[in-house]
Amino acid sequence: MAYIELAMLKKALGVTDTDRDALLEQAISAASSGIDERCGRTFGRDLVPSTRTFRTRGRTLRNDLGGELLLVDDIATDEGLVIEVGGRDTWAEVHATRYETEPENALAKGRPVTSLALLYSWWSLWRSVRITAVWGWPAVPAGVEQAALLQASRLYRRKDSPEGVAGSAEWGLVRVPSLDPDVRALVEPFRLVGFG
Repeated sequence: MAYIELAMLKKALGVTDTDRDALLEQAISAASSGIDERCGRTFGRDLVPSTRTFRTRGRTLRNDLGGELLLVDDIATDEGLVIEVGGRDTWAEVHATRYETEPENALAKGRPVTSLALLYSWWSLWRSVRITAVWGWPAVPAGVEQAALLQASRLYRRKDSPEGVAGSAEWGLVRVPSLDPDVRALVEPFRLVGFG
């Protein structure tokens, strides 16, 4: 998914013609994919709910409510959320009063649901959890859009410094770092952190 529009990048670069549109689109695509790779997630949103199955082993953490958290992929909304436990051919729906979405108030803050708290019980009692949801983020965060704009601009201009060296008469030659420090700072809060 592209996190910025072609028109936005063209405006930022002062490009008015259409001759370079293919190169600019390529830079947008590469910048967006690079952000996804760096963060370990995507920031788009599915259009319709779909079902995913998660094994509970290795995906649960104890919580302070006397139960367990189940770590899940990003969920964009709690509308139409259906959770079932079991495995293979036998599934039982978990009533909405038996779980809570976490982090608390995530959707109200424009962040996705990333875990489900089962109240007074343990997800690990079942082999798998099947979840039907709209996956992704409620909306693309402003920091991700800005990072995509900076990185796409940089990638487009990189055609003028193919050896990774840029320069001017005033500053001399400098090596271009692999990731812009501002892009790194913008996407860092959105990175998924692993645990072991």
